[in-house]
Amino acid sequence: MAASGKWAGGLADEAAEDGDPAARKPGAAPFGNFPHYSRFHPPEQRLRLLPPELLRRLFPPGGPERRPVLGLDVGCNSGDLSVALYKHFLYRRDGETCTGASSELRLLCCDIDPALVQRAENQCPFPDAVTFITLDIMDRSSRTVPLRSFLSQFGRSAFDIVFCMSVTMWIHLNHGDRGLCEFLAHVSSLGRYLLVEPQPWKCYRAAARRLRKLGLHTFDHFRSLAIRGDMAGQIVRILTQEQGMELVCCFGNTSWDRSLLLFRAEHTADARPAPDPLSEGSGTG
Repeated sequence: MAASGKWAGGLADEAAEDGDPAARKPGAAPFGNFPHYSRFHPPEQRLRLLPPELLRRLFPPGGPERRPVLGLDVGCNSGDLSVALYKHFLYRRDGETCTGASSELRLLCCDIDPALVQRAENQCPFPDAVTFITLDIMDRSSRTVPLRSFLSQFGRSAFDIVFCMSVTMWIHLNHGDRGLCEFLAHVSSLGRYLLVEPQPWKCYRAAARRLRKLGLHTFDHFRSLAIRGDMAGQIVRILTQEQGMELVCCFGNTSWDRSLLLFRAEHTADARPAPDPLSEGSGTG
């Protein structure tokens, strides 16, 4: 999600400050950690596709509980999209809280780049509701404790919804086919719903080309990837056929040709009732 949600790595800002001329260029972010990502992929392009009432449909209010909706944003970059999602789902355009909201929303947002996480923390207008942490989601030895620690604050063992916005390509390029499948298996196990924005294959080629033009080391796995072509279709296949998730809806495509795909897990530890989350006229495709 970069500044709006890419899986990130490295310290592009610090490298630029240290005088590395390549680090000042967009192509010098081989892990997706662009320091100003939202300037060329603004959050509004995603938000216009997502119904503001989506979380209220997925998790309708009522009953004795009134427990908060817990979300995980994987690859939050500097937090622009994380904060925009929070406001989009909880606030009307006039700034008032939406009526009938399913109690509260609490977001845990993670990124591998500590400089971007620090920036997100410094500029977050909702520090009590949106938490940022430095985390490598692909590091099995370190990812479990911080996720469990957050969930335990609410007496929970799973998130309600996980966001993976423009993350999958960077996982794929840096960890190969096996890494992509392992990543999707992991995030699909973390919550009841999963919202994914896959990058199309043309973005893979563009990312490799940028590194070559800068004279930097190219992605080790790029030429050997067997999972390629229609990447949205490939990710749908992996999540539905290999992980047993259900594709609930495709919300359409952004202006840069990335689809927003909502999946539902069959079973989670904290499974809520599964209502029909979408109004008539919405559907897969």
